[in-house]
Amino acid sequence: MDNQATTIEMLFEKAEDYTRTTVELTKLNVIDKSADVLSSLLSRLTVFIVAAMIALLVNIGLSIWIGELLGKTYYGYFVVASAYFILAILINNFKDQWIKVPVSNFIITKMLKKS
Repeated sequence: MDNQATTIEMLFEKAEDYTRTTVELTKLNVIDKSADVLSSLLSRLTVFIVAAMIALLVNIGLSIWIGELLGKTYYGYFVVASAYFILAILINNFKDQWIKVPVSNFIITKMLKKS
C-alpha cells in the first residue's frame, strides 16, 4: 500500500513538473514572438520616420520650385497640399486593402513563424 502511495505521489510530482515546464515554455515562446514582432515593427517605424523627414524636405523644395514657376511661392504650397489631399482621399478609400491587411498579415506571419 505504501509503495502504491509513493508511485501516485511521484506521478503527481511529475505531472506538476510537466505543467510548470509547459507554462514556462509557453511564456518564453510568447516573449520571443512578442520581441520579434515589436523589434520588426520598431525597425520599420524607424525607416518610415527617416523617409518621412526626407519627404518633408523634398516637399518643401518642390513647393517652392512650383511656386516660382507659377509666379507666387504660396501657389506651390497650394498645389502640393492639393496633391496630398487627393492622396489622403485615396488612402482613406483603400486603407483596409493597403494598410490593414498587410500589417495584419505581417504580424500573423511573425507570430506563427517557427524559430
